[in-house]
Amino acid sequence: MLDETTEAGLPHVRHWPALDLFGVEFDPVLAELMREGPITRIKLPNGDGWAWLVTRYDDVRAVTNDPRFSRKLVVENDVTRLAPHFIPVDGAVGFEDPPDHTRLRRAVAPAFTSRGVERLRDQARAALDEMVDEVLEDGPPADFTERLLAPFPLAVVCELMGVPRIDRPRMHEWTNLILSSSHGAERSQRAKEDMCAYFADLLSQPSDGDGSDDDSVVGLLGTAVAHGEITASEAVGLALLIQIGGEAVTNNCGNMLFVLLTHPEHMERMRAEPEIRPRAIDELLRFIPHRSAVGLSRIALEDVTVAGTTVRAGEAVYVSYLAANRDPDVFPSPERLDFDRAHNPHVAFGYGPHFCVGALLARMESELLVDAFLDRFPGLRFAVPVEEVPFRRGALIRGPQALPVTW
Repeated sequence: MLDETTEAGLPHVRHWPALDLFGVEFDPVLAELMREGPITRIKLPNGDGWAWLVTRYDDVRAVTNDPRFSRKLVVENDVTRLAPHFIPVDGAVGFEDPPDHTRLRRAVAPAFTSRGVERLRDQARAALDEMVDEVLEDGPPADFTERLLAPFPLAVVCELMGVPRIDRPRMHEWTNLILSSSHGAERSQRAKEDMCAYFADLLSQPSDGDGSDDDSVVGLLGTAVAHGEITASEAVGLALLIQIGGEAVTNNCGNMLFVLLTHPEHMERMRAEPEIRPRAIDELLRFIPHRSAVGLSRIALEDVTVAGTTVRAGEAVYVSYLAANRDPDVFPSPERLDFDRAHNPHVAFGYGPHFCVGALLARMESELLVDAFLDRFPGLRFAVPVEEVPFRRGALIRGPQALPVTW
């Protein structure tokens, strides 16, 4: 990393390039930043200026739960960032602050409660079983990303959203374009506009009643619009966010399976001791790298002291959940995959008001996929040398491009 000339009394600004890392390798730049201190200054490949980076667990939770840091202000400022494209839409709940943030989340909350998610479990399991049956019938080898890790989360989130089966392939294509930095801002913008237009059309279609009997996300959003709780454009923005977020399971579970295949003793233990699987999934969620660099920033509304440093009003701040999940003060020997970790308060799904609304859904899907890997594919192993497993390049979210396996 290169240093920039900096103001007196402030730490140097560290350049954080967009690295295409292999497997679940921990970002070496982030590791260096963690060693330099609890709060550093960074410059990412796109956007203007610099931003603070907070890496320690307690500080990350404090910033994400502090109303003095605003997401909404980010929309009005060209903050340094990883993505070349930055095109938030109306209703993008990730860029709202309370009370609007609370109002928007309330509109879809019933779909993501324990009851709402569990209602989908049997249907999701049946869909996955059907996919696994087809893979087993075709026989090895197989690309699990193509056959299971991509189509299963897509089917589940589309079912939750109320997207017809015939439209699911283009949803997947749009999501990949929106989440990739390798196709350029224009293609990403076009994909986002296409998805917004799709949901605007879906939401405008008349229902049999007022929508109160439709527990899909589109049904809930339609009801909220009809009752004046949210606007039509906000409903479209929410639908887009949830649809895109629903496919994060593809990459997360791809990373989980890569870890298990490169730690065969851990995989065999999960087969032999199925009762440890919930705890093991938590440890995998803590351990895997969910994304490249950092996600969305916040801007200080006033001067705030963070980790002994004054963050001035108007300055941007990033938190790293990946770094927080490797904080040795909270997770002893954090670089070790430990299925006996008794205390594991990971922040893989975020923290504070912006905690991932789909966390319970993602957890349910992860449980079903891991069970399928372990129980229905004895002898599961890579079909190619591990170094030949391709990982996504130029992507905001980390994960295997393909997972060629045999059994």
